[in-house]
Amino acid sequence: MSKKKWLPVVIVLMVLSNWLIFRFMPPVQSPLYLQVTVESDVSDEYQLFYSNDGVWSMDMSATAGYEAEDAGSPKELEFYIGTEVYSKFRFDMGAKAADITVSNAKFCVGDEELQIPLEAFADSSEQTDLGSVEASQDAVSIEAKDGDPRMTLSLEDGIAEELESLIIEGSSVLAAVCRALACAAVDIFLLGFLMVSSHVKTLLKELYQNRRLIGKLAYNDFKTKYVGSYLGILWAFVQPLITVLVYYCVFGIGLKSAPVNNVPFLLYLVSGLVPWFFFSDALSGGTNAMIEYQYLVKKIVFKISMLPVVKLISALFVHVFFALVAVVIAVLYGYTPGLHLIQIFYYMFCNFVLTLGLVYATCSIVIFFRDTTQIINIVLQVGIWLTPIMWTLSIVPEKLQFLFKLIPMYYIVDGYRDAIYNGRWFWEKPYETILFWFITAAVFGIGTMVFKRLKVHFADVL
Repeated sequence: MSKKKWLPVVIVLMVLSNWLIFRFMPPVQSPLYLQVTVESDVSDEYQLFYSNDGVWSMDMSATAGYEAEDAGSPKELEFYIGTEVYSKFRFDMGAKAADITVSNAKFCVGDEELQIPLEAFADSSEQTDLGSVEASQDAVSIEAKDGDPRMTLSLEDGIAEELESLIIEGSSVLAAVCRALACAAVDIFLLGFLMVSSHVKTLLKELYQNRRLIGKLAYNDFKTKYVGSYLGILWAFVQPLITVLVYYCVFGIGLKSAPVNNVPFLLYLVSGLVPWFFFSDALSGGTNAMIEYQYLVKKIVFKISMLPVVKLISALFVHVFFALVAVVIAVLYGYTPGLHLIQIFYYMFCNFVLTLGLVYATCSIVIFFRDTTQIINIVLQVGIWLTPIMWTLSIVPEKLQFLFKLIPMYYIVDGYRDAIYNGRWFWEKPYETILFWFITAAVFGIGTMVFKRLKVHFADVL
């Protein structure tokens, strides 16, 4: 079908998808923050715990620092709470003796604020390691002693109800904005599909028609990569294993990294490294596919669009093995695989499509600009640290977390963990799924278009 014939279909899909988004897209809740203005004569770290039953947990807490340069001057500390309203709060004031003044306390939901009466601090029923607590009209003076100075605050029913209404109101506005952005993203994607549909259709047709040849070439590529070495293809498995051991020795043993969300650090590390190893190996190998197989590129009758796929499938052999290793490690730690494990194939597909789109662009550009290989190596070195593989996203301030979620590999790494031990389906995070496929579709469309435009010059340059 020509683009003119596709246009009515695309318009119908745009209208239908926009209606479905506004009708069925789950609501987005505005996060709740507690802001407290503090003035102290010493620097320290403050921590806020929240619960409904008075049982305190590190998983339900937030911290804020009062630095040395802030000593003697008021500073607004902000604590992220989440999207639920809790009735009890424990305010920990560091571990040093200090004279502390609290002059302002409020809950914040978006642009809305709800003041907390300062009497709530003075009337706290539970206090530990505190001397005098005196309230005036504008502030509360607190004498903190050495040890674990803290107090517990309880919300009145009226404040709790008002907070819930603020969250609902803020969530409705945020949901409308998110739905509008989702509609815009889908519309742009469909229009982009209309522009590159002929390129993608031709490419997919070529790959399907030559699927058997692709399989044979991929197997031969994997087998011959280590020809001449004593260990042969074992080197394909040794290098990633050594990398895992190095990272584990540094972070798990040397730095004594604690379990992440009650998950053993080794399992957390391996489940994140497995998809990254495939992405790194496939992107590096696929970028140089045309150069490595230039004798095939120069053959007029050979479909060179197969070569990047050959490299990705070759890397997939090792990836499947290490995915099984990650599952075995999870079993050894007591995580019994459930039905959620089947979606690991979905995340493998996500990884494959994202990498293939990138490779079609990079394997075309590297022929004309050989420095592309070095640039990709640098990007991969930086990317492994930007992606939450050896660290957790919870250490990043809530307001900045969305920047890391824009990295497509975050979605894939997090998905492998959901499949192996978290037990969460990919449709339970619809916004992240939509964002990932929007970015991936754009990458794939641009990559295939670049490949289509430049491939006619490959033989001449090589």
